[in-house]
Amino acid sequence: MAASPDDEQALIRRAARGDLDAFNALILRYQDSAYTLAYRIIGDSHAAADAAQEAFIAAYRRLNSYRGGSFRAWLLRITTNQCYDELRRRQRRPAVSVDDLGDDPPLPDAADTPEEVVQQRELQRAIQDCIAALNPDQRIALVLCDVEGLDYQAIAESVGAQIGTVKSRLSRARAAVRDCLQGIGELLPPAYRLISDERND
Repeated sequence: MAASPDDEQALIRRAARGDLDAFNALILRYQDSAYTLAYRIIGDSHAAADAAQEAFIAAYRRLNSYRGGSFRAWLLRITTNQCYDELRRRQRRPAVSVDDLGDDPPLPDAADTPEEVVQQRELQRAIQDCIAALNPDQRIALVLCDVEGLDYQAIAESVGAQIGTVKSRLSRARAAVRDCLQGIGELLPPAYRLISDERND
């Protein structure tokens, strides 16, 4: 059962006073969101885990700067900044191989057939490769909106941009991913290829 917002605020207050058990409870609540965000942005499971861990460390150190509102959005903003730092580091180092992308697919549903599991993993790999091809600003806007479900205002605050800029980045990112998936349609499983081919909006 999900804890109430009041319970969460109590945990935050306790954590800000140095209660590590309270902060660990917050980590357990949001570690999946932080990791998923980092993984979709960076495209590498090990680097994403490191970025998420660094984000939680930074969040703990900055708890006194939290001024209310959505704690999840506040935490994802810190995670986004950690991802920007990692992307900047990668620009100064050799690029990651495509083989390193998408190496941590979601667990399959127990009801799926082996063929469906393979198809889903192929689609996830294709989507991740297309996301990875976006420029960092577009990639982050897309992940924050379409993966994490943040609204425009929260995304704007997370990336330090105007709402209009966020909307523009998101529109271009979605169009680029759609074009990318259509461009590699022959590599996708037939069931997904038909969906992709029919979308001309």
